[in-house]
Amino acid sequence: MVPFGKRVLTTALMSMLLAGCQSNLFRANLSSPSDTISAVEPQIEILSTSNQNATMSDVAAINETLDASVMEIPTINAVGYAVVSSQPGRSENQKRLMAIRSARMAAMRELAEQIHGLKVEGNTTVIDLMVQNDTFRGVVTGTIRGARTVRINPTGSDTYEVVLEIDNEMISGLIKSARKFS
Repeated sequence: MVPFGKRVLTTALMSMLLAGCQSNLFRANLSSPSDTISAVEPQIEILSTSNQNATMSDVAAINETLDASVMEIPTINAVGYAVVSSQPGRSENQKRLMAIRSARMAAMRELAEQIHGLKVEGNTTVIDLMVQNDTFRGVVTGTIRGARTVRINPTGSDTYEVVLEIDNEMISGLIKSARKFS
């Protein structure tokens, strides 16, 4: 299996090459078929030289992005909320602890969305050109490592807020370990 970074790089390079060839060839104003043959041949040489320079600078920019230093990697923050009264439990203290746990899980989900992305699935039913049913669903799947609890605050009388973060050193370490396996 080809690593993700190499696939992105290859795809970007191929699309740049094709876009450059297409735009320069179609710009030529040609009056007859014999002009077409003579006009295309010199442009191919020009395209290959100019695209090589552009491609080299694009490759350098992509490599610079993939080889980001720790200073360029941001700290990722996430906030989760939960209501105390809606939690299961026998006592008020038990419900409070469950609300804190629920808020922490909501913050973990938000971290997973930021890191791994959100898969959205939708379905729309149209009958007689009128929407009958429109549903969508968001799914997050991922592993969160190294999340640190920044704060746990009661907000209002019945809600808790939990703030988590993954700092740039942790993210940098995860990127370095992922590069070892790719």
